[in-house]
Amino acid sequence: MTRRVLVLNQDHSPLTVTTVQRAFLLIYLDKAAMMTQVSGVFLNTVSQAYPMPAVIKINRYIQLPYRGVVLSRQNIFRRDGFECQYCGTSTDLTLDHVVPKSRNGKSTWKNLVTACKPCNSRKGDYTPHEMGFALRSQPYKPSYVLFLSNFSGFVSEEWKPYLNGQMKKTG
Repeated sequence: MTRRVLVLNQDHSPLTVTTVQRAFLLIYLDKAAMMTQVSGVFLNTVSQAYPMPAVIKINRYIQLPYRGVVLSRQNIFRRDGFECQYCGTSTDLTLDHVVPKSRNGKSTWKNLVTACKPCNSRKGDYTPHEMGFALRSQPYKPSYVLFLSNFSGFVSEEWKPYLNGQMKKTG
């Protein structure tokens, strides 16, 4: 079973992603409650069938230190799906400052995008707007849980209502 389960804190904020086995154990030990189940899929024992959890909520609040996603070259590439944000190619990639450093553009999540070397060269010291370039998606700072779920390669439809505004819009 490689399916993943979204774990919510008591206040319904995303906490982590776990395995189905661990989620079922938390529910069985009455340490968590099932919020959403996978439709039509069950965990079978010799004598009983249990609904497979998709989202669970921990019964007591867990205080965690701030866990952010580190700003790095690989994490920017990962956030942008390893595609140039100007033309969509996935070859010869580098980073580009939306507002160039020469114009006081900072190295932040909202100012860095993945770009191929030809688009980055063409853009040069200009903004995308000045060059007539359109960004395929607006740069954003990913949340820790969204980053974990994307890194694991799985975002369930059942999770989306609980990730609310944190989901990246694709298209």
